[in-house]
Amino acid sequence: MKFSIYQVDAFTSELFSGNPAAVCPLKSWPDDAVLQQIAAENNLSETAFLVPAKDAIELRWFTPATEVTLCGHATLASAFVLFNRLSWGGDSINFRTRYSGELTVTRAGELLTLDFPALPATRTEPPAGLAAALGVEPQQVFSSREDLLVIVADEQSVRELKPDMAALGRLDCRGIIVSAPGERCDFVSRFFAPQVGIPEDPVTGSAHCVLTPYWAAALGKTELHARQISARGGELFCRLNGERVEMAGRGVLYLEGTITI
Repeated sequence: MKFSIYQVDAFTSELFSGNPAAVCPLKSWPDDAVLQQIAAENNLSETAFLVPAKDAIELRWFTPATEVTLCGHATLASAFVLFNRLSWGGDSINFRTRYSGELTVTRAGELLTLDFPALPATRTEPPAGLAAALGVEPQQVFSSREDLLVIVADEQSVRELKPDMAALGRLDCRGIIVSAPGERCDFVSRFFAPQVGIPEDPVTGSAHCVLTPYWAAALGKTELHARQISARGGELFCRLNGERVEMAGRGVLYLEGTITI
């Protein structure tokens, strides 16, 4: 079997920044074990797999360790490939997913906007060991569908985090979002998910489904400029639209090739 593969740096306009995702367009679905092996071999935070369907594209995302229910940067990367390498007609793509319903990506020049579900978080008590694992004292902790949202004092506290990944991996959640007000944007964040094989994700679209409702309420505005301040870094333009979150960003093609199995 031979599959095409593309690698795109998402949520950035500069190569070697943002979040790299692999994109594999397929004609039909192979066994899940094959998808997981390809994702493990790619060893990126996510590999996206695409299969054509009536009026939509079926989309699934895999980390090196497991399938995930929602992924922003690999969705943006998938749309980038369809628009720029596979001659997709029109300026809108409907993706059909197994766990998060239909997701739409629209194009306006180089800017790609994702329409995702808003995932509001509820205030909770910090789980035992969280502060020690992060190395910082949380101001507030919230629980979302899959992740914890931890609010800390300022951007410098987020930048200087050096968490204990083994300890974070023992917490009962997919990942930990750490966020604070931004110095040159509305808010900054970092995202850690050792439990699913991603010690730190460079730029995390799904985390902004949680972050956008929180900061919209905290700042009293629905349009937000966000930066994820990992080592690679990334930029998102977010908008809360009722029960949906719109996230806009750019992508850059890094690699184009063929997988042989």
